[in-house]
Amino acid sequence: MSRDAMLAMLVEAAARHLLRSLDLAFARFIADCDPHAEPALLLLAALTSRQLGDGHPCLDLHALDALAAEQAWPAPWFELLSTTVLPVSPVMANADGVPAEAPLVLDGGRLYLRRYWNYECRVAAGIATRLTESMLPAEELHEELQRLFPTPAGEPVVWPRVACGLAARGAFSVITGGPGTGKTTTVVRLLGLLQTLHLRQQATPLRIRLAAPTGKAAARLNASIARQIALLDVEEQVRAAIPMQVETLHRLLGARPDSRRYARDSRHPLHVDVLVVDEASMVDLEMMAAVLDALPPQARLILLGDRDQLASVEAGAVLGELGRRADQGCYSQATAKWLLAAGGDDVTGFVREDAQALDQHVAMLRSSHRFHAASGIGQLAAAVNAGNGAAVNALLDSASGDVTWVASSVNATPIAPLVMDGQIVPVDTDGPQGFRHYLEQLRLQRPALDADDASYQSWAHDLLEAFNRFQVLCAVRHGPAGVEQLNRDIATMLLSAGLIEADRGWYEGRPVMMMRNDYSLGLMNGDVGMTLRMPGADGEPRLYVAFPITRGTSSHTPQMDDALVRCVLPSRLGDAETVYAMTVHKSQGSEFEHTALVLPEDSPVVLTRELLYTGITRARRWLTLVGTQTAIEHALAQRTRRYSGLAQRLSSHVL
Repeated sequence: MSRDAMLAMLVEAAARHLLRSLDLAFARFIADCDPHAEPALLLLAALTSRQLGDGHPCLDLHALDALAAEQAWPAPWFELLSTTVLPVSPVMANADGVPAEAPLVLDGGRLYLRRYWNYECRVAAGIATRLTESMLPAEELHEELQRLFPTPAGEPVVWPRVACGLAARGAFSVITGGPGTGKTTTVVRLLGLLQTLHLRQQATPLRIRLAAPTGKAAARLNASIARQIALLDVEEQVRAAIPMQVETLHRLLGARPDSRRYARDSRHPLHVDVLVVDEASMVDLEMMAAVLDALPPQARLILLGDRDQLASVEAGAVLGELGRRADQGCYSQATAKWLLAAGGDDVTGFVREDAQALDQHVAMLRSSHRFHAASGIGQLAAAVNAGNGAAVNALLDSASGDVTWVASSVNATPIAPLVMDGQIVPVDTDGPQGFRHYLEQLRLQRPALDADDASYQSWAHDLLEAFNRFQVLCAVRHGPAGVEQLNRDIATMLLSAGLIEADRGWYEGRPVMMMRNDYSLGLMNGDVGMTLRMPGADGEPRLYVAFPITRGTSSHTPQMDDALVRCVLPSRLGDAETVYAMTVHKSQGSEFEHTALVLPEDSPVVLTRELLYTGITRARRWLTLVGTQTAIEHALAQRTRRYSGLAQRLSSHVL
């Protein structure tokens, strides 16, 4: 096949939506850079770009057959690749990155865009340098670990204590576990332990920073941290040295508008001794590289998150790769001996001969405190995570008190009762509630027009809390079961019921989500606000959008120290969308008393086990699952896989 024929084939692939316009443009760029490039290289360049758009940092050349099947490429188009040995080209560097100006890098059977090869190498190097650290002997930890984590009767292993011990021992740690397994509690006790030991030897406390990928995740961690610190059994000096302020990673690093660079980097590192990053499953490869670049060499990095949740929207699945063997433990004999001496935990059942250096820095919390043994939500999440279709079907058919399955497509389902009142059929008043709850509270509890600002602040804050009790989640943005259509449908339903005054534009009661960071307003991507009619500076009522204020996640002016919400004129919000329904991706880092998860029938590619698990585990008390048996089976059969070389790079660090 000639170069022109290959380019024509790529144009046809873009017309069939197998490639994006960006992928086609990149292949043409490669052709312009190397007039002698083989046709196969142009196809591989386009596929590498396409893989990046799908969240893969690289193209795995050993998985081309699987890629062709997944994306439904015509078989003849890939035949060229199976018979071609990639030639040397100035546009393709070797595993050492030579030549340095080449836009593609071939490394270990994986083809990268150079920028993402650099990110992966930097992340692997930043973690590897911290795998050799061993900061504290077991004897120094034993008394504190026993006090902070008493051993329940009959439990040979207290996994939060194991996680705390491993994190205290080294400069890098991963603490993973499902919802309610105590990740926040564990890390607060860990910070108390580190500060206690440090203050015994130093006059000044450790400099600790807390961060999360989004404003919503930061707000949730902020509230959890405050509660846990108040309960911490440590001296007052230690408690005062544990921060309660949580920042977004963008704010921590000093994001710059219209730039991929941050104010904090290897030349201008963070002033920090310990950095905790929550909801790390949402952190993509590029962001993790930026975090590690900005971290001083001597600083500890602690990653918290659920490895089984959806991977980041952008390329990479860093936490998933770091915690891929967490359930097996994979500890060495030396680590097992150390843990027994440090905390009294016997992990000999988790010792593996193939233990790697990374494994000695990873702990998985295994007992959920949110979902009790009889919880339908907890059991359903576990069955989905295990891919146990029989157990999933049995749980859905059992109609347990906290799980309702509407075995129908959204088109055929009368979802108005669900949206209004929280159930397809009437339930007692203590049951799940829909959107009627917050809209009636809006009307019935409105302060008088001449009420003071504090009354309106409290009213707005309470309405945001009420709205957050119920949320509709979708797998996709488009189509009958997508976010865009459901937001329109729900607004129409609420208008017909007389609960809102309009179903488009800005109207009172409209909930909105920020779709990008706005540093001038102190609002982050994912922040949710409520449109309310409140008195302006002249005393006349007008529409404002009220966003909750979370200490440490937004910039404050002194007069806002006692404020509960920040009120912004709608005209200042350039990129906000209605959010009766949101995608499962956007819901990460959040939890709702009642979650309605809506699955599409016609998008099997996006329906994965991780998406289903993540959507289910956003529910705290009640879950309504709207979807056909076929959609559920599609989700259970598909696991998300991100092609990457990060795990392999770190696996080379043996004990």
